[in-house]
Amino acid sequence: MEARTATPQDLTQVFDHLADRLSREFATAGETENKARENLLMDLREGRGHALRDGNETLAVITWHEVGGIAYTSFAANEEFFTAKTVRFCKRHIRKIQQLCGNMPIRSVSRSDRPDVDRWFALIGFEKVDQHENSATFELGSLQR
Repeated sequence: MEARTATPQDLTQVFDHLADRLSREFATAGETENKARENLLMDLREGRGHALRDGNETLAVITWHEVGGIAYTSFAANEEFFTAKTVRFCKRHIRKIQQLCGNMPIRSVSRSDRPDVDRWFALIGFEKVDQHENSATFELGSLQR
């Protein structure tokens, strides 16, 4: 797997084959797929997005934006992204994103009801910092210098 700066074409490729689990998460958040795509595209246009690729195929796009000293991620992927191989890759890559953000904490909000979500975030290095009825917030703390 590799990561590179994401393009609008990467986003199109992912949304053309968007994982059903992410469609449900967007709906739980009260967003349409088009609105979620627009939000990701805004981050891409500001240079804050990576395409996660396996060979010639873009499996996912991750973007980020900074608010109050925390980098918040947004994410879209196809179903093929969700494997042990990609979790290992993401564990390394999220730290690269963190470096690009000046080593600030990274937060991700999940609206998934899947029982494996907590475990996947933990494997990548995140800790659950908040839980609500329809969402959980995970944080990757800053690296100690």
